[in-house]
Amino acid sequence: MQEEVQRFLLSLGLEEDSSDNTVAAYRNDLSQLLTFLMHYTAPDGTRVTEWKQVTAAVIQDYVFHLRDRDYASSTVARKVAAVKSFFEFMRSHGIIMEDPAALLESPKVKKHTPHTIAHEDVERLLAAPKLQATPQGWRDSALLETLYATGMRVTELVNLNVDDLDLAPGYIVCGAASKRRRVAQLDDTVREALQLYTERGRPALVVRPQEQALFLNHRGQRLTRQGLWLIIKRYVKEVGIRDQVTPHTLRHSFAAHLLNTGAGLREVQRRLGHASLSTTQVYKQVAEESISEITIDGKTVDRDSDED
Repeated sequence: MQEEVQRFLLSLGLEEDSSDNTVAAYRNDLSQLLTFLMHYTAPDGTRVTEWKQVTAAVIQDYVFHLRDRDYASSTVARKVAAVKSFFEFMRSHGIIMEDPAALLESPKVKKHTPHTIAHEDVERLLAAPKLQATPQGWRDSALLETLYATGMRVTELVNLNVDDLDLAPGYIVCGAASKRRRVAQLDDTVREALQLYTERGRPALVVRPQEQALFLNHRGQRLTRQGLWLIIKRYVKEVGIRDQVTPHTLRHSFAAHLLNTGAGLREVQRRLGHASLSTTQVYKQVAEESISEITIDGKTVDRDSDED
């Protein structure tokens, strides 16, 4: 049964062009399904040893098993989606005749409003690395400026290679090796930060001349997601921002602030690399909430209140 899971995961990477993180998530979810089936016994005492024995009732028992473990509805929904994709793959490739998960419904998930921070806090965060005239400071300034100015995903940022950047016309290619590939235009501030880093910061950090990664850690290797998170966490603490800030917070803030400047949803969708406009729609609410308050004599009041 493991063989079919491996075949499905391979198809995700090759045919669907899924990211490494997506494939890893499917691997974990389907491994959990396999573990459940290894210990599953049907009411008639039958043990599941091959996929054609998995019925709709077995899959439903698996969903009940997930809910009993007190997973969040969003987590259950993700695991159910993985199961449905896997069985549809097996049916379409003739491994099974009927899809036992075809009628399985995912739990309804409440969409959470993306967490953003005020534009003033973003400015303080971006300014912090500029106080350090060091290779690490130049790197941190370039990566924070790039992250906020382009709205890149964390994975897209750490996967950038030197060849993805062209400072002369001022653009950078996001997700060059994926179906979400897009070109982001860079403003003068970001270009200057990247130029300083590539000319003075990166040469001081690089260890292997053949290294292709744009952003490097102190060992001269490609910066990781965890490394980026720790860098941001350090500057957040340094400038005294009390809100929780993650790399994705800057992506959310980029989208909300872009809408506040008058950009349309289609433009924000394009720049974020969203496949569906409905995914982008949630930022409209965030943008509206962020401008629904004004400050009068140091007091924050609702824009639509009766106070003059």
